[in-house]
Amino acid sequence: MNKIKSLDDLRKMKQNLEHEMNIREKSNEPESLVQIRVAMATCGIASGARTVMNTLVEKIEKDKIPAVVTQGGCMGYCYAEPTIEVKVPGKDPVVFGNVDSQRAIDILEKYVVNGELLEGIIPTNYQTINEKK
Repeated sequence: MNKIKSLDDLRKMKQNLEHEMNIREKSNEPESLVQIRVAMATCGIASGARTVMNTLVEKIEKDKIPAVVTQGGCMGYCYAEPTIEVKVPGKDPVVFGNVDSQRAIDILEKYVVNGELLEGIIPTNYQTINEKK
């Protein structure tokens, strides 16, 4: 454990602990939250996915949006990186491509909060094993 040498150190420790508690509390009922998965494979990171993820986390915390952001691996849409998958409770997941920081904020404000569909959705063109006959 690090020694606390100043009031600023104490504030940082408090902030980190509150952030960790917030994540744990949200993870108890993930189905009731908007779930956002940022593709963080090599191609996503090279395209700016880390910046997008940080923007999403900051906006969600600032606006107190009931959502949790996680990182995932490759979704197979390398041509459209950075990509994010947004799962709103009661709706099918939607994958957005070519997401930068401003687009991430638009997705949160328009799609997540207001329920408006946006351009840039990557259509799913696959079948599960159960659907194939």
